[in-house]
Amino acid sequence: MRRDGILLSLLLSGAGFMVLAAPEKPSPPDSFDQQLEAEVLKIERHAAEETPDKETWLAGQKESRRQLAEMLGLDPMPARGDLHATKTGEFEHEGIVVENLHYQSSPGLYVTANFYRPKEVTGPLPTVLYFCGHSDKTKDKISYGNKAGYEHHGVWYAKHGFTCLIIDTVQLGEIRGAHHGTHRMDRWDWISRGYTPAGVEAWAGIRGIDYLLTRPEVDGKKIGVTGRSGGGAYSWWVAALDERVACAAPTAGITTLRDHVVHKCVYGHCDCMFMVNGYQWDYDRVASLFAPRPLLIVNTDKDPIFPVDGVFDVFRRTREVYGMLGAEDNLGLHVAEGPHADLQPLNTGEFHWMLRHLKGESAMATYDGAAVKSIPMEKLRVFEKLPEDQRNTTIDESFVPLAAAPSPENWEKAEGDLMKALREKVFASWPDTGAPHIEPAGRIAANGVVAEKYTLRPMGKDTEPALELYLLQPDGAVDRKQVVLHVLDSAGWTAFEGRYGPVFPTLFPGREKQAAKPTAVEELVGSGVSLAFVCPRGEGPHKKAGTDKDQIQLRRSFYLTGATLESWQVWDIRAAVNRLRSLSGFKDSSVLIDASGAQAVNAVHASLFEPGVTQLDLRDVPSSHLEKGAPAYLNVLKYLDIPTAAAMASGKRDVMLHTTDPAAWKGAAALAGSTAGGKHRLEILPISEK
Repeated sequence: MRRDGILLSLLLSGAGFMVLAAPEKPSPPDSFDQQLEAEVLKIERHAAEETPDKETWLAGQKESRRQLAEMLGLDPMPARGDLHATKTGEFEHEGIVVENLHYQSSPGLYVTANFYRPKEVTGPLPTVLYFCGHSDKTKDKISYGNKAGYEHHGVWYAKHGFTCLIIDTVQLGEIRGAHHGTHRMDRWDWISRGYTPAGVEAWAGIRGIDYLLTRPEVDGKKIGVTGRSGGGAYSWWVAALDERVACAAPTAGITTLRDHVVHKCVYGHCDCMFMVNGYQWDYDRVASLFAPRPLLIVNTDKDPIFPVDGVFDVFRRTREVYGMLGAEDNLGLHVAEGPHADLQPLNTGEFHWMLRHLKGESAMATYDGAAVKSIPMEKLRVFEKLPEDQRNTTIDESFVPLAAAPSPENWEKAEGDLMKALREKVFASWPDTGAPHIEPAGRIAANGVVAEKYTLRPMGKDTEPALELYLLQPDGAVDRKQVVLHVLDSAGWTAFEGRYGPVFPTLFPGREKQAAKPTAVEELVGSGVSLAFVCPRGEGPHKKAGTDKDQIQLRRSFYLTGATLESWQVWDIRAAVNRLRSLSGFKDSSVLIDASGAQAVNAVHASLFEPGVTQLDLRDVPSSHLEKGAPAYLNVLKYLDIPTAAAMASGKRDVMLHTTDPAAWKGAAALAGSTAGGKHRLEILPISEK
């Protein structure tokens, strides 16, 4: 294959630039790492199996763009209303003109920006839309926007015959929003909403192009996009989605899913770097959406959060697409020596690419090296007073619309649609084939009770994770028509182990033999009841070892593979029900699930897919995925919230719901009453506040 389009530069870096610190050292590998690597491998293999011809690939681009838009919270696209573009100032600088301005990408969602142009403009010019990385420019509690950290790019372009629009981000703009919802703000509702700030930044860029096309100085057929770090990522989103972009040079903004999840680069990134990966893409698929237009991938060779080997992999896979389209000369790679920083050697590749593809080959002779920071940030300020109608600080609460609760009148149709959405949009990562595996791991009789321990592998034989399923029955005649399955969270596991561990020490790892405590099992003797206990992955003995940050990054890693830890906990409960009913004497048994808190919500969703569950007994159930402590499922709030799921569950089984807030469940009770027909019920049982 030809390599004429590759610009590979290994250059010495400049000094004096801020370097992003490497992420903290992750915890040692464990069963979670094995599962996550298996999920990444599954995604990689699926991508490798897709070998469309040119016509098929081109025909699929529209749907691929729609899928990407959906994963960014942009399907359907927000309304393209009035931009309300407003210039608040202008000044001359070294022979160019800089304008301070703002526009609204959506009503109340302000984008502060600087527009750079030559002093004398006689006709439309090639234009660069520049996206900023995470540069915090504040002084005396005033934010001047991260556009003030990248002004030297705008100056360089204006001096070389371009216009350039540099836009602030919602995280570090003049109006401060948030990028770090799951990274450090405990905002797991972002996942349930299907929200990512990447979508806000992509929309700001798309609307930025709308603004540029209103300017007489701009040649609408010669628009390039670039940016570094976070700005590199936003360049990818906009280049992939907006066909008006003629040329792109994303810088330090992409690597492979394997790097993020297996090699744990996710530790160093905020949410703005990631789509809500419901279609389980790897990142080269985003890159390939720009083909066959001119694309330069830019990176350094010692970047800890965009490792160069991963960048090479993205380039290699993207080159296959460009080659298939006969456009390999339109793909370039520029690698500079250095860390994750805004280095002049990086800029060399960016500037070269824009000169070559937006101004023509002969224009490269005008390149004269470095872009030098020269404008005080105070001069680039747009707002003297921040607008009172701004939505930047709360945009996460409204950017992706929440689903309305269905009405009893359309409930019958809604149920079917919602089940389809749950399987295809919320729990899409679940396997389509294969069965959980269970095998005996110990048995002991004491004090009139038989206790059995099983190893449960929810993903199938010889896979991780391996869970424990405990079964306790009276020693003697037992009615096995029903078994009560207790789904334990970490607190429940501690109570369970403390109660039964001393009685059956050989079934509990690490517990020494102790004197039997008959009172712990008196409830079972003579009752004829069979009790089962399972603790899903991520809880109790299956909790990931390490720091709080390790727990956070584990949940984020699942999210990047198109799942959540909690959605796999739902699968664990399903596996426990399924395999429990496969045991000798229990094949025709019905299962009553007892659970509380987040595991109660997981049990509700598990029951929707397991007909063997005939009753749910639930306590302390969050009434919304928006609540702290509620489980997070990918995209779920686009379709339904917890009360609607409870109403769906009651259509085929009794649901006993103990709550301190009965009013929150009135709508669910109304829906349940519309279809139950007296056969099953959703019973709301008030309990007093503790």
